[in-house]
Amino acid sequence: MNQPRFSGVIPPVPTLFDAQGEFDEAAQAILIEHLISSPVDGLFFLGSAGEFAHMSESQRTQVAEFCVKQVAGRKPVLVGIAYCGTRQTIDAGLHAQRIGASGVVVVNPWYNPLSEANLLHHYKTIAGALELPILLYNFPALTGQSIPVHVIRELAFSCPNIVGLKDTVDTLSHIRETIHAVKAQRPDFAIFAGYDEYLLGTLILGGDGCIPASANFAPHLTCGILDAFRKQDFARAVELQQSLSWIPPLYGMDLPFYNAVKYALQLIGLNIPVHSLPPASPLTEDMKKEIKNILQRAGCTST
Repeated sequence: MNQPRFSGVIPPVPTLFDAQGEFDEAAQAILIEHLISSPVDGLFFLGSAGEFAHMSESQRTQVAEFCVKQVAGRKPVLVGIAYCGTRQTIDAGLHAQRIGASGVVVVNPWYNPLSEANLLHHYKTIAGALELPILLYNFPALTGQSIPVHVIRELAFSCPNIVGLKDTVDTLSHIRETIHAVKAQRPDFAIFAGYDEYLLGTLILGGDGCIPASANFAPHLTCGILDAFRKQDFARAVELQQSLSWIPPLYGMDLPFYNAVKYALQLIGLNIPVHSLPPASPLTEDMKKEIKNILQRAGCTST
């Protein structure tokens, strides 16, 4: 296999809740249909933007089952199976496998850092237990531990079903080093930027795309950059990248950033609720005003 199984722009999809904190299936279906009709290349559920860290295990199961069923094979579906424990991660992966997910995304354990030997053992044990393709998820700002490039290289070379990496690092150097370390021998190993603004740089370096929250409400920017790059329309790619550069401050409007992304979806016309599980609280009017300004600066349609 020479081409990556997953590539392009794959948004981490928000999980939608009603005012009582219950999963809102009707609203989630609206969001999924919006994304299916957009040019994105797949959907990633139960990622950071999907609020997995604040959900019960039963909610995570409910969300995964509903979302895979709603997509119904129309685009690839990745399911996040993030747990600190190896056994819990495998159980979640086996569930994703049973319900028909296209692949799973595995962040490294957080709270207690792992030795490199134990980090390798964790991922190799998961890969050996699952048939599904696995994307590694490196997010050191939240896990407290970056996955070293030589560890990624060993996993890529020793585990055929580990097929890629989402690299959410605030630098291109780790992405560049990983591309150089892995791609020559495994060109099918997909390398995604986790931060929106590193999409064009990742493509230039030889990477495969991005997993950006902005693709939920502004897919024309990231998908447009990808299309322009493939067509070698570099002037257009730069123009869109400059528009995209206005988006990242949106994620810092509130922490966690769930409601900011949901409000941006409302601004582009989706009839969805803006509720998240505690500890997230409602956005203030000043926050809403600034989110609207951000979308306008980025050239997004807003009400």
